[in-house]
Amino acid sequence: MKKGQKISLTKFFFIGFFVGLAIVAGLTLQLLLQLPNVNTLTSYSPSESTIIFSADGKMLARLHREENRQVIPLSKISPELQKAVVATEDPHFYKHHGLDFSGILRATVKNLLYGRFVEGGSTITQQLARNLFLTRQKKITRKLAEVILALEIEYRYTKEEILELYLNQVYLGHNAYGVESAANLYFDKHAVNLNLAESAMLAGLIRGPEIYSPYRDFSAAKRRQVFVLNRLLENQLVDERSARLAAVATLDFSPQNLKRHGEIAPYFISQVLKELIDKYGSEKVYHGGLRVFTTLDTEMQIAAEDTITRFVSQEGQRYKFSQAALLSLDPRTGYIKAMVGGVDFNESKFNRAVQAKRQPGSSFKPFVYTAAMEQEISPGAILNDSLTIFEVYPNKWNPKGTWEPKNFTGKFQGPVTLRTAFEKSLNIPAIKLMERVGIPSAINVARRLGITSYLEPALALSLGVSEVSLLEMTSAYGVLANDGIRVEPVSIVKIEDHNGVILEKHTITEKRVLDSNIAAVMDDLMQGVLTRGTGVRGQIGRPAAAKTGTTQDFKDAWFIGFVPQLATGVWVGNDDNSPMKGVAEVAVCPRIWKDYNQKALVGKPVLTFSKPEGLVEVEICLTSNKLAGKDCPKETHRWVSLWKKDVPKETCNIHKKEEAPIDDIEFNPFSD
Repeated sequence: MKKGQKISLTKFFFIGFFVGLAIVAGLTLQLLLQLPNVNTLTSYSPSESTIIFSADGKMLARLHREENRQVIPLSKISPELQKAVVATEDPHFYKHHGLDFSGILRATVKNLLYGRFVEGGSTITQQLARNLFLTRQKKITRKLAEVILALEIEYRYTKEEILELYLNQVYLGHNAYGVESAANLYFDKHAVNLNLAESAMLAGLIRGPEIYSPYRDFSAAKRRQVFVLNRLLENQLVDERSARLAAVATLDFSPQNLKRHGEIAPYFISQVLKELIDKYGSEKVYHGGLRVFTTLDTEMQIAAEDTITRFVSQEGQRYKFSQAALLSLDPRTGYIKAMVGGVDFNESKFNRAVQAKRQPGSSFKPFVYTAAMEQEISPGAILNDSLTIFEVYPNKWNPKGTWEPKNFTGKFQGPVTLRTAFEKSLNIPAIKLMERVGIPSAINVARRLGITSYLEPALALSLGVSEVSLLEMTSAYGVLANDGIRVEPVSIVKIEDHNGVILEKHTITEKRVLDSNIAAVMDDLMQGVLTRGTGVRGQIGRPAAAKTGTTQDFKDAWFIGFVPQLATGVWVGNDDNSPMKGVAEVAVCPRIWKDYNQKALVGKPVLTFSKPEGLVEVEICLTSNKLAGKDCPKETHRWVSLWKKDVPKETCNIHKKEEAPIDDIEFNPFSD
């Protein structure tokens, strides 16, 4: 080679070198200008799942979209897990300043020896930089950016801060981000409570969360766990005995936690979710890490779901119904304790306990009778149950302006007391009572007790023709259970942000909407429904009050009742409004109510209702509505409760036998 040619090659080499250096410098400068500011980590708030808890402290659901995460401080992460992660992902974590050159060399050699990728050289800090700020595209520029960010993070933050961020950020499979979510997903416990065996299992997931998931391939997960334990041994972070015991320890997995919602109360959770989104918006709910404390009692909820599922499956075909709903609340607090909105949430998410509006039938009658009690009509007042044609304003039910209703049985019983008419759920007396108290009075009572749906101002309203929800009806009955005091139904008692700061806390607000003695009289009447009336199949062996209800075309059947500390409503029917077999009102609903309450009230004290005051018990004759006389037939005698003003002052003389005139008496002087 000639001297001139050598000089040209040298020049070319230097020019190429400096051009390459300039390109790298330019690229680096460009990266530096485009890289995010790592100072933002100080105020960094990762997407965090909202958690819903029951009243008894159990987790009902974790609400999230892209990332299921719960952020916790390093102090609440098991030391065994911290060591396992460091030993596996970055053994020199506490010695390097962001880059581990020996680790990179070791990983390169091992990957060459195996002929495939078996170990990575990225430090925990590099992984954190990549997870927070960069994409996973395998480009030189991305790797260079990762190195620069790692060095800057190490310069600005302590090792403990970096490790805490990493453990809250790392992905561990099945949409679980961070070790707290993973601990719950796999072992149903908090990260602070993880033992060595569990910690090694979780640490092993980091390199391949879906590959090493114990829910997908337990053998692969187990091999990976042993690998982690060996790394702990190599780095002298555990002794050999502990590692061996951890390797053979039984792992108690919780695969049921793979579900989006909890195992119970999907309709309740759905309702709570709607309330949260309406108030805070979906972004805050799904990413803000709220802690939502609800009113749900898990034992009552389990009892409710079991009852509804069993009755629909066992008796639905016989009585021709395919759906049912149940709602239970504490009338003293308004706390919803159990909610079943249908047979199967996965098949239909429509909540029949809250969203459905159906005709309540005779279960609306208590509002009419309450209006009567407010107008001082006695429970022992006589009502005539007979064929009656009512003159009404033309409406969609009675376009001709006349109405000839019938009782459920198609028969009439003649003169009956108001109490009997209520217990037997007779229609004609209820309509006559509505006429007497006035339609506006009955509507006013329903409104005060909590019915918010539209109510048709017609006599037919007494038979429950206006559609209402099960929540409305159960809550309204709760007023009667609570001595006339209304407390609005509620499902959420407290909400905290991810730092534990209380955002809102429910305060129970009581409002008297009914005189306590009127409520006591209604409680007394409604107890009779269970002891002598249409609800006898709902007796639960303790003081309780209730009312049955059905529509005349048998499209809906209801049973709503209460003890002083729990009001529960039951509905059965079909979503397509097809009719059921007519006896479902008295044959099925009371037994559903009974079955649930006998389980829900286990261990709860037996409470009694307040006794009505101002009523007098007297024996009257149904025929005359006067005090029963000695000549009145026994079948006309009734012991009734009357307000003092209504107590008859005269004795019945209709049945008195007339004495023969003295002139008509045959005289025999020889008789004794």
